[in-house]
Amino acid sequence: MINYYLITKPGIIMGNLITVAAGFLLASNGVIDLKIFFAALVGMGFVMASSCVFNNDINSQTDKKMDRTKNRALVTGVISREFALFFAVILLIIGFLILGIFTNYLSLALAAFGFFVYVILYSFWKCRTIYGTAIGSIAGAIPPVVGYCAVTNKIDLGAVILFAILVLWQMPHFFSIAIYHFEDYVKGEIPVLPIKKGMLRAKIHMVIYIACFIGATTLLTVFGYTGNVYLVLTTFIGLVWLFACMKGFRAKDDKLWGKQMFRISLVAIMILCFVIPFDLVNR
Repeated sequence: MINYYLITKPGIIMGNLITVAAGFLLASNGVIDLKIFFAALVGMGFVMASSCVFNNDINSQTDKKMDRTKNRALVTGVISREFALFFAVILLIIGFLILGIFTNYLSLALAAFGFFVYVILYSFWKCRTIYGTAIGSIAGAIPPVVGYCAVTNKIDLGAVILFAILVLWQMPHFFSIAIYHFEDYVKGEIPVLPIKKGMLRAKIHMVIYIACFIGATTLLTVFGYTGNVYLVLTTFIGLVWLFACMKGFRAKDDKLWGKQMFRISLVAIMILCFVIPFDLVNR
C-alpha cells in the first residue's frame, strides 16, 4: 500500500493543501464553516492525488532516465499501469463528488480545470516545449482559488490576486528545481529554461518573476483583504528571496544556489499562507 501512497506524491499534495486552506481562510474573513473547509481540503486532496498518479503514468518513460525518479513504482513495475490508472480514476471520482456535494459547482469546475491543465496539458507537453513550466504554474495556482471560491462561490478580485501570486511564485520555484537538478533534467530531456536558454537568462527571468511576486502579494493589503502585518512579513521574505536571487549572478556553484533558492521559495509561500488567517481585515 505504501507504493500507492507514494505515487500520489504526498509532498506535493500537502504543499498545495496549505494554499487551499489559505485561500479558504482569506475568503472566510474569520467566519469559518468547518464542513465546507474540510470538504474543500479533502476533495482537492483526492483530485490532486489523482492528477499526480496520472502524471506518474504519463511521464514514466522520462522518469526512467532521471536518477531522482528512476525508482518510482510505475517505473520499476512494482505497480502495474492498469492498477495505477484504475486507482487514479477512483481518486478523481471521489474528489469530484466531495467538491460537488459539499462545496459548490464553481469549486468543482475549477478543480476540473486544474486537473485538465496538469494532466493533459502539462504532463504531455512538459517534455515537448519550454513553456511547460508556465503551463504547470497555471495548474499549481488553482488550489488556493478553489479554496477561496468554496466560500464565495464567485471569482472576484481576491481570487484573481491569489491566482497571480501563485503563478508568479511557481515560475522561479520551478526554475530553482531545474537548476538544482540540472543534470537530471538533461538526462530526462526536459526542455526547461536553464537548459534551453542558459543559466543567465533563467536567472534574469527569476529576478523578474520574484519582483512581480512581491508586487502581487502587496495587492491583498492594497485592496483591503489583509493588514499591515501580512504586508510587512511577505514583503520582507520577498525581498530576501529577491536578494538571494541577485546573488545568483555571482554564484560559483549554480546547483548549490538553486537548492538555496528552492528552500527560500518554500519559506516564502509558507509565510504567506500562514500569516493570512492571522491578519485579515474585516470587510
